[in-house]
Amino acid sequence: MTIFVDVSAAVHGKAGLSRYSASLARALAPLLGERLGLFQNSLGRRGPLEGVPHARVVGVPYGYRPWRAMVLARQALGWPYRSLLPKAELFHATEHLLPPLGEIPTVLTVHDLIFEHLPQYHKRANHAYLRAAMPLFCRRANAIIAISESTRADLMALYGIPEERIHVIPEAAAQGMAPQSPETVAAVKARYRLPDRYVLAVGTIEPRKNLSRLIDACGPLIEQKMIDGLVLVGSRGWLVESFDAHLAGSPWRQQVCLPGFVADADLPAVYSGAVLTAQPSLYEGFGLPVLEAMACGSPVCSSGVSSLPEVGGPAARYFDPTDVDEMRHVLGTVATDEGLRQEMRLAGLAQAARFSWERTACETLALYEQVIAEHSRSPVR
Repeated sequence: MTIFVDVSAAVHGKAGLSRYSASLARALAPLLGERLGLFQNSLGRRGPLEGVPHARVVGVPYGYRPWRAMVLARQALGWPYRSLLPKAELFHATEHLLPPLGEIPTVLTVHDLIFEHLPQYHKRANHAYLRAAMPLFCRRANAIIAISESTRADLMALYGIPEERIHVIPEAAAQGMAPQSPETVAAVKARYRLPDRYVLAVGTIEPRKNLSRLIDACGPLIEQKMIDGLVLVGSRGWLVESFDAHLAGSPWRQQVCLPGFVADADLPAVYSGAVLTAQPSLYEGFGLPVLEAMACGSPVCSSGVSSLPEVGGPAARYFDPTDVDEMRHVLGTVATDEGLRQEMRLAGLAQAARFSWERTACETLALYEQVIAEHSRSPVR
């Protein structure tokens, strides 16, 4: 019998969802052995997932959009896929997409309900899909994993999900996220043409990341020579037109570096080389760059909303993400105080060490076994 984990997001490289499903599958592999199976859409055209060479791989040949439409339609109609996962003990949906699977028990990871809080920052079609699908998926899953207490609170408040059905199991920084040597940092800075003293932000470029305000907060720090520039690492996402216009009209345009996607092997050095890492998001389900930065020894200044104080704990410094003056003050205070930055580095390393993929995998496996046992005692829901 096989426990299947959906790794479609990892195979397709879908930002934070990719890191979650890939890291979880790799951490589960030594715990599950031959019981671990991987599911993916676009089977035969993409993948398989690297780092889990012996897992059984099944899936569908459809692209993401057709598969997503088929899943919602069959969930709504109660028309299950009865032969999709042969000899399955359980299916774990990791990217807000839960196929109807008949009598196979399911676990659903909910990363966030940001589309409910900030609908204006989603494409209309995607927002409409999530509004229709997520309540249905949450009702149908045997158990739900929330990656933060903030997301659990949203599930309870917005969808009325009973607290006992929601299990908070956080993410973690990847093992390779660690402080880098000065030589490695210098080489990576040269490769990506990064400024000497820079504030760093990591994440897909999209409206809720609040990067236009971050540019405005960092501009005066550049003028006062507290820093040399702002580095925004991440691929372009959606609804970026307002950001593009804001950047083009900024007097600090030349001091904003946009290297785009940075290879995973280079990212720890980019974090390690920063004066500080900023996380100015208007909302996050978790905020993995906070932990990644701390694991690499970078002081973190973060928005004080949603899950971010929960992740950064006492090691970060916080600001109101809508208040540019407050953001600038917090960033400037940290950027100009080496003693404070050293204190934050040490606290950040300790905070990041509280999270690990080994712990996440163990807690996730324990939930799998609980759901399987409960389902065997009561197979008809």
